Amino acid sequence: MRALLALALLAAPAMAQDVPTRIDASLALRERWQWLTRDIAEPAQWDADGRHFHYRKTVEGGFGFVDVDAATLAKSPAFDAAAIAAALTKASGVPVDPLRLPFDRFAYVDGRKAIELPLGEVRMRCTLIQPVCARLPEPVPQRDRGFGVVRDLRQPADNTPRRSPDGSLEALVVDDNLVVRAAGGGAEKWRAQDGSPGDFHDPETIAWSPDGRHVAVYRVRPGYPRMVTRIVAAPPGRVQPEVVQQLYPKPGDTVDREQPVLFDVATAKHTDIADTLFPNAYTLSAPYWRPDGRTLAFDYVRRGFGAARRIAVDAASGEAHVAASDEATTFVFRDRIFTHDLGKDGAELIQTSERDGWRHLYLVDGRTGRVKRRITRGKWLVRDIAKVDEGKRQIWFSASGYVPGEDPYYKHWFRIGFDGRNLTRLTTANATHEVRFAPDMSAYVDTYSRSDLPETSELHGPDGRLVAVLERGDIARLTAAGYRPPERFVAKGRDGVTDIHGIVVRPQGYEPARRYPVIENIYAGPHDSFVPKGFWPFGSYSGGDKVIGMQAQADLGFIVVMIDGMGTANRSKAFHDVAWKNLADSGFPDRIAWLRALAARDPAVDLTRVGIYGGSAGGQSTLNALLFHGDVYKAGVAYAGCFDNRMDKIDWNEQWLGWPVDASYLAGSGVVHAARLKGELLLVVGEQDSNVDPASTTQVVDALVRSGKRFDLLVVPNGEHGAGRSTGPVPYAMRRQYDFFLRTLGGEGVSDWNAR
Repeated sequence: MRALLALALLAAPAMAQDVPTRIDASLALRERWQWLTRDIAEPAQWDADGRHFHYRKTVEGGFGFVDVDAATLAKSPAFDAAAIAAALTKASGVPVDPLRLPFDRFAYVDGRKAIELPLGEVRMRCTLIQPVCARLPEPVPQRDRGFGVVRDLRQPADNTPRRSPDGSLEALVVDDNLVVRAAGGGAEKWRAQDGSPGDFHDPETIAWSPDGRHVAVYRVRPGYPRMVTRIVAAPPGRVQPEVVQQLYPKPGDTVDREQPVLFDVATAKHTDIADTLFPNAYTLSAPYWRPDGRTLAFDYVRRGFGAARRIAVDAASGEAHVAASDEATTFVFRDRIFTHDLGKDGAELIQTSERDGWRHLYLVDGRTGRVKRRITRGKWLVRDIAKVDEGKRQIWFSASGYVPGEDPYYKHWFRIGFDGRNLTRLTTANATHEVRFAPDMSAYVDTYSRSDLPETSELHGPDGRLVAVLERGDIARLTAAGYRPPERFVAKGRDGVTDIHGIVVRPQGYEPARRYPVIENIYAGPHDSFVPKGFWPFGSYSGGDKVIGMQAQADLGFIVVMIDGMGTANRSKAFHDVAWKNLADSGFPDRIAWLRALAARDPAVDLTRVGIYGGSAGGQSTLNALLFHGDVYKAGVAYAGCFDNRMDKIDWNEQWLGWPVDASYLAGSGVVHAARLKGELLLVVGEQDSNVDPASTTQVVDALVRSGKRFDLLVVPNGEHGAGRSTGPVPYAMRRQYDFFLRTLGGEGVSDWNAR
């Protein structure tokens, strides 16, 4: 009876309870609901021999790990969770609940007699018989690189001698020069002479050819070591503040210049590889030798992200050629580049490219760099490449937008021949699929769901034949508690043609006759799409809420939405290109059109009271909503925003705004345009944000003060990038956010929190 009464009170109209009680109920929603599901499985992990796979799933009170024999389908607990929890508690000194183990993935080792798992920033090894957990030895640390492009010269490089293939010689760097000597610290065979502190050989790039006749290394001219200085104002357990510095290259800074150098081991003759084919490099990948030992290869991305190439160097002559290339008038999407050598000599390659407006697979002549054959084609795009089988000349991959009439963001999985024939679709359900293949590709586990369909996990044979349903998610108790899946809503974008996809979350006890303020949960980072497509509604991520956070806020009397506008990934190249030199756009013309279409269909949507919140790139978009679209958006909460792209990290910003720094960096600057602020603003920043320089927020504060603007500011001492969203004082920050929107959009709020 008491349980029924509690549920009735929670489902009562929002106005029936005072504001602090309603906010407390919203803050508790995640914990009340998260443990009500059963048998919702996560993507599987296969053992290296393919005989077993395992996965985590929801059970009574938390999570459990299940091990499956792939041949017999027999299921068993993957390990004794209580014993592992006790061993982790002893090893870490922190209590561990067997149903809430602090890891979601692990790997069997030592013939399945032990497991290895991540625990925070370290890795642990736990024996399974009489469980004992111990921290694994740290690998020899490599020198840090600021966002991958400037080496931190305050740290030593890993100068462990690299042995030749036959074990007789070793290479290392002494006094900035490559040295080859007898193995084990023996007699020096030769030493290079052209290295210096300002142009040094990097031992971490040493690469021996398979036949031992050549050795390659990068000679490095250091880039600009920009340091971001932060004050730890309230160090835990101490009184006096501390100063920390972080190597933090920003847009326009000089990056390390890497010069590939090739040495003949017998003669010590060296060849500097001319950079004619890879000028003005943003990055070069680590050099590697192809199996035949005749060519050295590496990947190149041009500064400004307009070109990406695989470069191959002939060991005998030192001459380089382009083995594969991709270029764009806007940007090549570095995070989605895939180039795969075929054969021992790389005479052919598999490459992805968006050259026709969609990301597709191509077979490339590795000697000329010319495309030999298109492998995939159509108005859909390749997402993940799971396997390239040279013997069978087949590729296994996922794609989005392939199935007409389905949500274009859903992932399906396929197999296709190098010749572009025999395209085989391996997944069929109208849902988004995460597939994990056995090592020999003889079977796969398909875990699929939609935002309104809980996860189902199935084992399939190589031809797609269903072998067994492993798990089918049960959400009966979650539904009984009041959960309703978000509504999927599609409307035309700014061009009146393109479909824009989003979700709508309404409060429990939604009353269609009422008028509700609308709050948008925004993340418009061009590196991905963000509207949830799978079911699991819990958790959070650095960009913003998942569905549970949206529901908690909606229950206070709002309609909460999330939208993928133009400029985000996983659609066509043209859809994505809207972001190019245009981060101020954030897809707002599409978002506003979508909101208006929603309001035209649903009179409960009140577009005179629209709020917005987000973190990181979503924080920048939140501020920009109030700067550039203040006629629509009336209030915003901006977390850890990269408010001026000149202040943020080099890689993310040069990817979308190019190089050199130009006026496009100013177009979306909250500092430059602070005087345009309309509406109400709450800024939240972690004092120790190592992702986005927290001075980005401080400079916006300065500009707003100088412009005479009123705003609220919350600085989280010791807070990192996710402070208030996924780390640190999340309940406190959420209470501030909820109260902020209640006051600015709902006319309520709490007049005196300190009197509670």
